[in-house]
Amino acid sequence: MSRFQEGDTAAFNTVYGRHRGPIYRYFLRQVARNVVDDLFQEVWLRVIKGKARYRPDAPFSAYLYRIAHNVLVDHYRRMGRAPELTSIEDLELPDPGAGPECDFNQLELRKAIAAALSDLPAAQRETFLLHQEAGLTLEQIATVVGIGKETIKSRLRYALNRLRQNLAGSEPADARQA
Repeated sequence: MSRFQEGDTAAFNTVYGRHRGPIYRYFLRQVARNVVDDLFQEVWLRVIKGKARYRPDAPFSAYLYRIAHNVLVDHYRRMGRAPELTSIEDLELPDPGAGPECDFNQLELRKAIAAALSDLPAAQRETFLLHQEAGLTLEQIATVVGIGKETIKSRLRYALNRLRQNLAGSEPADARQA
């Protein structure tokens, strides 16, 4: 990012290539599919326009997710309602194998994950995604969201507990006995 600030446009391509997938998934798991592209593009426009304001005090990912968080908050304010989640078809999971049984199991897992994520309050869902998807530390998440580390720690704990409960309840009976 420092090279991009100095005018090296190729450096932006490196930054973009490194972070585009995680930022896209960050939005994909929090809003309806039809607005993901717009929010994604808005993040990168803000990065380009605000390149002079970037300070390398913290990891670039924390800076980038702060921008993404602000874009998400702005979107919620414009919509004036609770966030809409993406459909289960947009949740990407690794392919565990081939065959109809694996396809069915993967679809069931997608449904369970989507239901468990949608059951989380928006603040807990975002905290969980920033920690798991973006790999941010509790301190970095606190900076991104603009609240205290202890609050982030509580949100993450509550989110993990709720996800465990929801996913444990969605397992097939024979899987729980194993």
